[in-house]
Formats: sequence, C-alpha cells, structure tokens
Amino acid sequence: MQRIYYSPQYFADLAGADGSAHVMPIHKFGLVREGIAASGLPCSFEPVTPATDADLLRVHTPEYIRAIATGEPRALAESQKFPWTAQLASAVRWTNGGCIGALTAALDARDAGLSGAVSANLASGFHHAHADHGEGFCTFNGLVVAYEALRAAGRLKRALVLDMDLHYGNGTASLLESRPELFQFSIYGNGYHQNKAYRDVYAIPTPDTANAWSVPVPNGSGRDAYLALLEAHLPRAIERAQPEVLLYQAGADPFKEDPYSPLDLDHDALRARDERVFAIARAAGLPVMWVLAGGYTKDVTRVVEVHLNTFRAGAAAG
Repeated sequence: MQRIYYSPQYFADLAGADGSAHVMPIHKFGLVREGIAASGLPCSFEPVTPATDADLLRVHTPEYIRAIATGEPRALAESQKFPWTAQLASAVRWTNGGCIGALTAALDARDAGLSGAVSANLASGFHHAHADHGEGFCTFNGLVVAYEALRAAGRLKRALVLDMDLHYGNGTASLLESRPELFQFSIYGNGYHQNKAYRDVYAIPTPDTANAWSVPVPNGSGRDAYLALLEAHLPRAIERAQPEVLLYQAGADPFKEDPYSPLDLDHDALRARDERVFAIARAAGLPVMWVLAGGYTKDVTRVVEVHLNTFRAGAAAG
C-alpha cells in the first residue's frame, strides 16, 4: 500500500503583480491528492513535517537559504522564477519535508523486508535547484535534501535518482559532484542549462560524469522509442549504481500536449513508462519513492491524469 505525503501547506500563490497566473500550476498538488482519494485504490495519507534549517544546510548554502527565508537579495530569492512571498518561503519547506517523509517510508518498507514498496510525495523533486541558487521552478532540491537527511540518520548510503522529467536534471547533476554514492540517470527530451530550457536535446550537450548519466530523447519520438530507451538503460543504471532505493522523478511534461514537449507521448505511453519503472525496480528488489514533476499543459486536468496514472501504476506494482 502506497504511503502518500501531502499537505495543504504545499500551496503558494504564484500569481504575478498584475494577477496573471503562473505557468507552473501549483494547485495541481491538491488536485492529485483529491484524485488519489477518489480512486478507491489502497493508500495511506501521511502527515508532513517541514524541512528544517539543518535539513537544508546539508545541501544548500546559508546565503541562499537566508535569501529564500527573507526575500533578500530579491534576485537570489527569485532565481527559481517564482515571485517571492512569505507563503512561498514556507511552502518550499513543506514540499521538501514531504520528500524526506516519502523517502523515510520507502526505507521503512525496505527494512521491514517488503518487496515492491512504493511511496510518494505529491510535489516535485525540484531537480533544477543548485547548492547556491534555484532554477526552473525549483527552489530547494528535494531529492538531494531527502537523500542527505536519511544518510545523516545512518539509514542510507547508495541511491539512484531516475529522472524522467522532460528537462535534464542539471541541478541534481551539479550536487552529485560531491556525493559519490548518489547517482542520477536521466532520460530527457529537453536540455536545461543556466536556467534556460533548450528544445533540441543536442543543442547543449550534457556529458556523463562518474555518477550522472543520461540518454537524450530525439524530437518527435513516440511510445516505442521512448520505452525502448527506458528498458535498455534503466537496468544497466541500477546494476552500475547498486542503489538501496530508487528516487523516481515522474515528469508529466513529456506529454505530447505540453507546450514544452517535442515528443509524441500520450497518456497511455506515459502510464506504460510508469508501469515499466515499477516493474524494473521490483525485479531489482528496490523500493521506490516517486515525486510528480513538470506538466504545463493549459488544461490542468490533463496534467493531473498523468500523475494519477503514476499512482495507479505504483498501486498495481505493490
């Protein structure tokens, strides 16, 4: 049974000064929670504890944490492309706390000897956030914050981030440079560099490092090509990383209707992606902690459906 982490405190009003809506539909977190509750599938909704200064300081610089807390300097506080407010400063503590909670649940299941365990945080993994600044709607890097919290607690050494957001997880890759036992494998359809997305995956090369590997998905790729890359490369990444847990960044933005996506992937293709991820992890004996990520289709219900399909796939795997 999936343990789901969510709090109404995840929400922050991102509207511009003129009242215009932000491209990031932050209210989708609550909509996904409602959809899961209405699904009738077994799960438990767990309480969230916000991330502390100690949690954040393992990953981010004091100057950056202070900027997010106070809003000054404003350029740094808004480096992730959100208008700064005190509500935002609070919300990002809660969403990162949910990542810690969900990873804790995955390790609890591992330690209890439960096979195929799945947990989730109904917010992103924030994979564009760097140590000293944010990028691409990502303030603090929840994936790495959670990893470091559990590593500090003596419960985790090796972990693998599977990043299947449309965009390359550049922030996570930068943070891995000093974390040799944390790995990232990214299958992406847009490059991301210096806070800018590049629709052509070959425009800005993302060379592999010792613990960050990636496979670009060419423009126009459909279901068969996309799933073939996943099936060919994820087992190899698991074999290479030898992780204790899989942290799955389950992006909704590869969806064909997304304004950023050059890929030909419908809901069925993305659900098949999720089913294969959980099946491969189960075959490897790995618990999975997943987060929802990306998704900018104007009709937010289309984005929510991608995330609900990830939940359904996880429920079937467990």
